[in-house]
Amino acid sequence: MNEQSIKEQYQQIVKLLIQKRLKEAQAQLEAFLWDSGDWEQRTRLEQNQTAYQYMLQYMKQGVNDPARQRLYTQLLSEAWEIADQTRISLLDKASSRYYSFQRNSRKRNATAPSMTESLKTLESFPDDMAICQLMPDNQQGLEQTLKRHEDAEQQLFLSTWSNSAWSTAEEKEAHSILESELLPPNDLCLFTSAVTLSLMECFDTRKFTWLLDACRHTEIHTSQRALVGIAIALHCHPNRLSLHPDLTARLSLLDEDGKLGKDLTRINIQLLRSKETEEINRKMREEIIPEMMKNMNIMRNMKFGFEDPADGEDRNPEWEKAFEHSGLENKIREMNELQTEGADVYMATFAQLKGYPFFKQLPNWFLPFDTQHSAVIREFGMKPAGGQSMLSLILQSGFFCDSDKYSLCLTMSHIPQSQRDIMLNQMTSQDLNALMDESKSASLKQQSLRAEVVSNLYIHDLYRFFKLNPYRNETRDIFKETIALHNIPALKDILGKPELLKETADFLFRKEHTADALEIYTEITNTDQADAETFQKTGYCLQKEKRYKEAVDAYRKADLLKPDQIWTIRHLAACYRQMRDFTTALEYYKKTEAMQPENHNTLFFIGSCLAEQKCYDEALQYFFKLDFVEENCVKAWRAIGWCSFVSGKYEQAARYCRKLLDQEPLASDYLNAGHVAWRQGNLEQAVEYYGKAVLTSGSRTSFLEMFNKDRETLLEQGIAEEDIPLVLDMV
Repeated sequence: MNEQSIKEQYQQIVKLLIQKRLKEAQAQLEAFLWDSGDWEQRTRLEQNQTAYQYMLQYMKQGVNDPARQRLYTQLLSEAWEIADQTRISLLDKASSRYYSFQRNSRKRNATAPSMTESLKTLESFPDDMAICQLMPDNQQGLEQTLKRHEDAEQQLFLSTWSNSAWSTAEEKEAHSILESELLPPNDLCLFTSAVTLSLMECFDTRKFTWLLDACRHTEIHTSQRALVGIAIALHCHPNRLSLHPDLTARLSLLDEDGKLGKDLTRINIQLLRSKETEEINRKMREEIIPEMMKNMNIMRNMKFGFEDPADGEDRNPEWEKAFEHSGLENKIREMNELQTEGADVYMATFAQLKGYPFFKQLPNWFLPFDTQHSAVIREFGMKPAGGQSMLSLILQSGFFCDSDKYSLCLTMSHIPQSQRDIMLNQMTSQDLNALMDESKSASLKQQSLRAEVVSNLYIHDLYRFFKLNPYRNETRDIFKETIALHNIPALKDILGKPELLKETADFLFRKEHTADALEIYTEITNTDQADAETFQKTGYCLQKEKRYKEAVDAYRKADLLKPDQIWTIRHLAACYRQMRDFTTALEYYKKTEAMQPENHNTLFFIGSCLAEQKCYDEALQYFFKLDFVEENCVKAWRAIGWCSFVSGKYEQAARYCRKLLDQEPLASDYLNAGHVAWRQGNLEQAVEYYGKAVLTSGSRTSFLEMFNKDRETLLEQGIAEEDIPLVLDMV
């Protein structure tokens, strides 16, 4: 079997299990196991089949078995586990993936250290480093200590990642790692990421339980990584927890105080926000960076707050005006706002800095930034301070994820000291200004240790891993997939609270993902806890989706809960207008007019509704009023010209058509001018205008489509039907 056929056969078995067609799944599993040579899984399957056969027989005989449903769930769960292990076993032989390579290496290496042995090595690191600091001249001892520690980190990560299912003994060892008081926090974080990555490859109840324990760890980086790991595991295996009531119960227990729901909602939003990164990258690459290069002279003359005040007295004010008019200011402000809300604005910058040998090692993508890592010590010594104080400030900040901090250090190591400071000043001067102001009330470290900052930066690390790591084509990229934790069955009770759903929906709404937001708002409005704002947003999403009748229902409910809101009334009017119910639309527009008599859009739409009802004289009053209150209002001129024509006021129509033709006329303006000229008896002028309409519309076909829409109106205005084809031939 090749890799593709293994995956297809596995997916077919999973499909049957999801549909609860256990008998068929067992039959396909039997065929699936035929080539694996895994006698342990064959034995498990035989026992599974036998147990199910007995259960069906007892049920057929009418035996009352209160544990029947629980047993059936266990059999489904076990069959899925057998399918998982068989798939991986077969892929070990057929796949060239790095994951399979690591699994095969692990099988061959009988002398590889156990988790307990790795733990002892890692626990000794702080004491070993303390000895090295007492003997600063012993460079060889330092290098050996660092190598021993980093080799143990790498080995533990890779062995954990490539282990598809922990045994009971391994689960116990893993909990020893979690409970160790001597283990450096960074090593525990790295182990947490390895567990998450392993769960992505294959669901393992023991690893998932470990993450549930880890998410309550007192060390903030560990707990946040575990929470993100739980979210990713549930996203990758949305149907598995329904087969494990004990795990579902654990989740409910963790959410007893509502904290887990809030945490997972935050992480859900952060994962959704990361999907915006590609668009931010595009803006940086195609708009902001080229604009900065184009305005380099302006940027060079700008000052950003680190200069001696005495040097800034004679700045040319034209520089800042040029900066404002360049359009760059708005783009930079937009990026700053995105960064403030947690968006990943540095991906474009650091994506080019992931080619160092450091990133060839897969575990290093998840390594928390550590000034005691050999890659940092080699270039900056034991403490990157003193001359590197600005670098230290950046590394302590909550702006850069760990992966980018390593990239920054590795890049700096190739730049002379004198140029490093200049580069850092130019690159982050504004950010550092903000940091320094903030540090008046709280230290940088405290700010960077907020749970929302820690989880968000870790997700940035994950994004870089999935998009840039050397094995990215072999790795499932969750950021290419639809992320919706609130739809996962096991999280329905936890994330299904209206206030939590609203947080997610509001985020999607702000990002203009109206279809996704609508799905959640609809779920909220089906409860009795929806407020007027929720109905307004539901209506807006429905309106965007062109579902106007449903939008009207939502807006009317919003109007009942919060009457006389001009926003709601205006949107009701717009929906009725789109439904071509101009009478009702006019009622709502008149209500809007009573609240905002001079609103230009309201005046225009009232006139439009009246025109659609052929109340042309009344419509003209509104269009004239709009022309009076808004200078050079082209849309008012266009409406006046048309209403004047269809109501027989040809001189007035001709006057407004000429005004339009003196501006930047559309094809429809030339068309209308032709109608008016024809009705006034000036056929030569009409043909000339029609000819220009053909040229402006781009084709004769487009012109004829426009003309034929007005055919009935021309007949009503007295144009002879038999003359129309002749005039068109003249054109």
